[in-house]
Parts: sequence; C-alpha cells; structure tokens
Amino acid sequence: MNITSYDDLIQAARAQPQPQRVLFAFAKAELPDDAGADQRAGFAEQRGGALAPVMCVDKTAAELGSFAELVAESKHTGKEWDIVFVTTMSGRNGEPPASTEAEAPLNMMVTYIHTGQIGQFLAFGRDGELKQLAQ
Repeated sequence: MNITSYDDLIQAARAQPQPQRVLFAFAKAELPDDAGADQRAGFAEQRGGALAPVMCVDKTAAELGSFAELVAESKHTGKEWDIVFVTTMSGRNGEPPASTEAEAPLNMMVTYIHTGQIGQFLAFGRDGELKQLAQ
C-alpha cells in the first residue's frame, strides 16, 4: 500500500497480518543561537534549522484515531511541535507489542532525529499533510 495520508497509515497498520504498535516522535523546528543571517532568512521561509524531539507516544493500531484527535491530544501536553515522525512495530502471535517494548525504539527514533537520519520514518506536519524532508 502506498501511504499518502494519515488515514492511509491507519488503514495500513490495521491491515497487517500481525497487530501493530505505532510510534510517534514529535519534533519542533529550531534555529541555532549562532545562526547567520542567511540561516535566519531560510528558517523564516521554513527552510533549514534543526529538528528537536519534544515528546513521544506509542499506540496500538486499534487506539489510533484521526489526525485531528492526535493533534488535540498533543495539546494537553503543553509542548509545541511542527513535525511528527511515525513508524510501526509488528506484534507476534496475534498480540501487539507491549508499550514497554516501544521504549527502546522510541529512544532510537529520538537519536535518529537528532542526527538527521529521518528517511525511514513517515513525517506529518501539524496540518496532517505527509511531508518530504531533505536530509
């Protein structure tokens, strides 16, 4: 299945032969304090900068709601974000992975985001649109 939207992601996760746990890492675009004028201008045009993870969450495919619900839920944290990175974990023997099993993969996602290794994740903006980010 070609995933072009958040709804496609939900459908794909629910259609897998083994139950899925969906991992979300929310990140905020930031500009380094020592950024030059060109960097600041690019950042103002939503080009450049760095992505800083601000929070993570995991959900079973059955727990997934609409993107609007995900955004609303994130507002309760008080943390601002610009992009949410998404990946999945496959279950075993008809059971989804436990939430405790998601801790290490979520930590790896954070590390990958810090180092710019984001190509293996889907990325959605706050508007729910699938984003293609340059690495």
